[in-house]
Amino acid sequence: GKAQLFTDPAKLADMPPNPDIEVLGWGAFEGALATLNAPVRVDKTTAPLRISDVLISAGTEIAYAQDPCILPKARKNPTEIAGTIAAHLRDGAVMVEFLCWLDGAMEKPGLNEIDIVKKLENLRHATNALLDISFETICGSGPNGALPHYRVSETSNRALQTGDLIVIDSGGQYIDGTTDITRTVCVGDPGVDERAAFTRVLQGMIAVSRARWPRGLTGRDLDPLARFHLWAAGQDYDHGTGHGVGSYLCVHEGPQAISRRSEIPLNPGMILSNEPGYYREGAFGIRTENLCVVQDAPELAGADARDMLSFMTITFAPIERRLINTDMLAPAERDWINSYHAEVREKLSSRVSDKAQVWLMQATVPI
Repeated sequence: GKAQLFTDPAKLADMPPNPDIEVLGWGAFEGALATLNAPVRVDKTTAPLRISDVLISAGTEIAYAQDPCILPKARKNPTEIAGTIAAHLRDGAVMVEFLCWLDGAMEKPGLNEIDIVKKLENLRHATNALLDISFETICGSGPNGALPHYRVSETSNRALQTGDLIVIDSGGQYIDGTTDITRTVCVGDPGVDERAAFTRVLQGMIAVSRARWPRGLTGRDLDPLARFHLWAAGQDYDHGTGHGVGSYLCVHEGPQAISRRSEIPLNPGMILSNEPGYYREGAFGIRTENLCVVQDAPELAGADARDMLSFMTITFAPIERRLINTDMLAPAERDWINSYHAEVREKLSSRVSDKAQVWLMQATVPI
């Protein structure tokens, strides 16, 4: 049959007509609902209540179930994956330029959270490829960083102080992909507690990055990997470890997630964030975030003949080495960091300015 698309017809004025798609205005939507043959599938999690009300008034049977488009959309195809990788390399170069600037500017008197947000957003716009930011940039310094979803305002804005940790969570919408990255940096020398907590968070991010798991497991099964080292120290964080991400769509796109509530099996092509954190009220916050794509796990010598999945990291930007307590790391964790930073250098050094290139080489020296 034909598809009926309800929208403002003016939005499609430049597109050639398609004989298989009937374009109708918004005003025709409710009337068309009332003429549908039962049963009609409605997804309670996404459909407005008005849709159910119209169908019930028309005496139409409703079959409540998940939107059948959700899972296929979440499983990105090779073109979408290639596009989002390209977007992340472009955005990674922006992050290197930004972190280079911040490293030299953060101890200047008066630099504040709004200054940092403006600089990062201006650098993304300067690519001439940005359609919009993915979400309102989070930049929380000191006690403001202890608020996971903090948004700076004129009243909350604070100047940086020596010893502050700064949580910077941001992203861009590009025509070929959506980015979302968090880095935590320090002003001056970090404290002992800050370095220990940062390292535990990093260990959790590495554990998820390195994970291999049997096909059929959900994000709920992987979530404890990110928390193990925090739990061992009597610490935790009160948000999920990761959310699904769209491809030039919503930066929070389901149904997949890495969280205690997620029961959706992870499938190749799904993009998720990997972002454990730690927050000490009134003192500091920490979060480190990369995006990753679910893939068929590479072959492993000596492994059983099991169908396994793994993650491919697609976010590239240096991790603050001054905040890492290397004595806490296992050899495999140290190797992961050094390998990741080598890949960051290889992929981004030719994409940044000479000044940022020098900074990048210093920021990714092996630990």
